[in-house]
Amino acid sequence: MGQKLCGLTAKELQYLENQLEMSLRGVRTKKEEILTNEIQELNRKGNLIHQENVELCKKVKLIHQENMELYKKLYGIRDMNEASPNSFIPNGFSTSEDSNDHINLQLSQPESQSHQAAATAATELGLQLH
Repeated sequence: MGQKLCGLTAKELQYLENQLEMSLRGVRTKKEEILTNEIQELNRKGNLIHQENVELCKKVKLIHQENMELYKKLYGIRDMNEASPNSFIPNGFSTSEDSNDHINLQLSQPESQSHQAAATAATELGLQLH
C-alpha cells in the first residue's frame, strides 16, 4: 500500500491524510457508540439481577421468619415435662417418640484408644459411661 504513495504530491498526501482521519473518526465514533450501548445493556442487566437478588433476599427472610414461627409453635406447645434434663441424651440425641423431631449430629475429636476400649467393653456389658 505504501508503494503507491511515492508519486503523490504533498497536497494529495494531505488530502489522503484528512480522508484517513475522517474515516478513523467515524470508526472510533461507531466503536464508542457500540461500547456505550453494551455498557448500558450490561448496566440494565445488572440492575435486573440486583432487583432479583433483593426480592430473593426478602423471600429468604420471610421463609426464615415463617420457619422460626413454626419452630416456636412446635417447641412452645410441648409439655414442660418433655423438656426435662432426662429427656435429652448428650451429643444432641432426643429420646422423645415424636417422629418430627430433628436429630442433630455433631462432630467431635477422636477418642483415645483406651477410652474407646473402655467404651466398647462397657457397651458389651450393657453399661453406659458418664
